[in-house]
Amino acid sequence: MKVKSVKAWWLHVPIPEAQRHRSDFGVVASFDMTLVRIETEDGLVGHGEAKATVASAGDNRAVVSLIEQELGPMLIGQDPRDITRHWENFYSGVRGHYALDRGHVFPILGRRGITISAISGIDIALWDLLGKSLNAPVWRLLGGRRHKRMPAYASGGWAPVDKIGAQLQSYIDRGGFKAVKMRVGVADGEVRHSAERVRAARAALGPEIDIMCDAHGTFGVAEAKRFCRLVEDCDIAWFEEPVTADDKRGLAEVRASTDIPIATGESEATRFAFRDLAELRAADIFQPDLAICGGITEAMRIGAIASAFQIRLAPHLWGGALMFAAGLHVSAASPAAHIIEYSLGANPMLFELSQEPAVSVDGMVEIPDRPGLGVTINEDFVKRYTVG
Repeated sequence: MKVKSVKAWWLHVPIPEAQRHRSDFGVVASFDMTLVRIETEDGLVGHGEAKATVASAGDNRAVVSLIEQELGPMLIGQDPRDITRHWENFYSGVRGHYALDRGHVFPILGRRGITISAISGIDIALWDLLGKSLNAPVWRLLGGRRHKRMPAYASGGWAPVDKIGAQLQSYIDRGGFKAVKMRVGVADGEVRHSAERVRAARAALGPEIDIMCDAHGTFGVAEAKRFCRLVEDCDIAWFEEPVTADDKRGLAEVRASTDIPIATGESEATRFAFRDLAELRAADIFQPDLAICGGITEAMRIGAIASAFQIRLAPHLWGGALMFAAGLHVSAASPAAHIIEYSLGANPMLFELSQEPAVSVDGMVEIPDRPGLGVTINEDFVKRYTVG
């Protein structure tokens, strides 16, 4: 089996004005991602997903260029099933052969950011191809699934204090969720305003629903500590990205100051960043984004670190159908995984890109047993929203 072509497209879907939400990222007017397509000489096709930003909106032209002009050509004529070899070659570039021979990496300058995102998209597509070539789901290739379904939490929660309870309750009514996530942080203005919204949410939902709070890294260390004190009686399931990912020691300081579990990782790339978080004792939950962190290959390594340090795994799944499926397969096979994210914002990439969109029933999502990622691409959707 040999690779014939590697293609990438920027998909840009405008969000109708009535469905837009406002957060610290501003008004989200579109959903964007990079679709990766790898085809073999015998006609087998695998798909992957990469993205230029951790949020849903962003210009993906640079990622497309990296995949089609720099990384993709390295695969032409190669056996796509040698996934680990390809990952190491991508990461170490012209020194990839040293990495494979010596047993440690020789990374190029682009060892973070959109280079790793581009590697992620290709890696996901290679796993999809491998599964299809063996007529097996990806989770089977990763060691098998622990359960047929995974619990999910509804992710959204931007409404003001007088409406946040009703918004979160609508998520519960829609999918039977037992856990919900709301946004807090700089968009609320003062820390006390974030705390007031959390208190309103807890009062509306009662004690049996888990509430996660996501600050998108917008608090300073002192603000994050203050927030934890103000909501300490609200029984928060986790406090996500209290401070910027650039301040790992600050994150460890926040964690040491509270018994609220700390979650982080959606902005991190590669196992090396998560190793640092583990060694600093900065997190209770790892949240790698498979379209950013290095794909399925790297996510499994991150999951191993999590398991070794008694850290739970809950991948960041705010994206399209392919990265959601990739995270679902990794979660199914990883002993540290315990819950998955289910987007309830306006998310056409999750619900319209695939012909088999993931559905939550009683707060649970089935782990598909179709070959590869189990995603059939809606080609009409791709044609309609491809840029350029």
